[in-house]
Amino acid sequence: MKATERAEILVQALPYIRKYAGKIVVVKYGGNAMTSESLKQQVMEDIVLLRLIGVNVVLVHGGGPEINALMDKLGKKPEFVDGLRVTDQETIDIVQMVLAGKINKSLVGLLETKGGRAVGLSGLDDKLIQAKCKDPRLGLVGEITKINPECVLDLLAKSYIPVISTIAGGENGETFNINGDTAAAYIAGALHAERLIMMTDIAGILRDPKDPSTLIPEITVPETQALKDSGVITGGMIPKADCCIKAITEGVNKVIIMDGRVPHSILIELLTDEGAGTMFLA
Repeated sequence: MKATERAEILVQALPYIRKYAGKIVVVKYGGNAMTSESLKQQVMEDIVLLRLIGVNVVLVHGGGPEINALMDKLGKKPEFVDGLRVTDQETIDIVQMVLAGKINKSLVGLLETKGGRAVGLSGLDDKLIQAKCKDPRLGLVGEITKINPECVLDLLAKSYIPVISTIAGGENGETFNINGDTAAAYIAGALHAERLIMMTDIAGILRDPKDPSTLIPEITVPETQALKDSGVITGGMIPKADCCIKAITEGVNKVIIMDGRVPHSILIELLTDEGAGTMFLA
């Protein structure tokens, strides 16, 4: 590529840089984008670049595959009730070890090596995420009751990238496991984010799951229920869509579900005309 072509690409991004400069963008990161080392490097590069051009990025991460791997190594067999994982004290200890420890600090380290300034947090820090028991049968699985975003806002004001693992505290000192998508929706709402980006392992909402060309680029909140009723939104995409709606109702301007397997998909979505995935609008 010629130098003039590179310059033209940067100029074309200028309106988008102006649009998002000073705004908050929350990225929910997990799935295949997290397990692939090359994709992980590119996601971190995208986030650091956005921070350097003035976008306030908050990274919320999961880590289900690594939790499962450690449980298997320790001989801990998972239990399920109505398809949901039962989280006893031993399991929540493993969750906290993997999410708030290994994964969180490795992402902070990666962001630092890419030139960013990052600080790792869990929902326990400064009572960031407060929760109560979702269902006694599930044990220490939490339902969010409150987000206290002050510590995140303080870090953003000092140009740090907050990296948040999704465990929460209870009023009696309990530690709860929180669904990552749900936590990202609540956090984005509490921050009044301009955009919530939900990185998944599919292109977005497809009318035909076997045909990527049937991607639905935009969905309004009222249209979402109709798509669920018709079976277009089904299976594991239903809770993701519900989290998107929750974020919109909590005050997020726009929410997008997009394919985290596409290299530099965050930059494609925010800084180009092309965009990526399915956008949820009020």
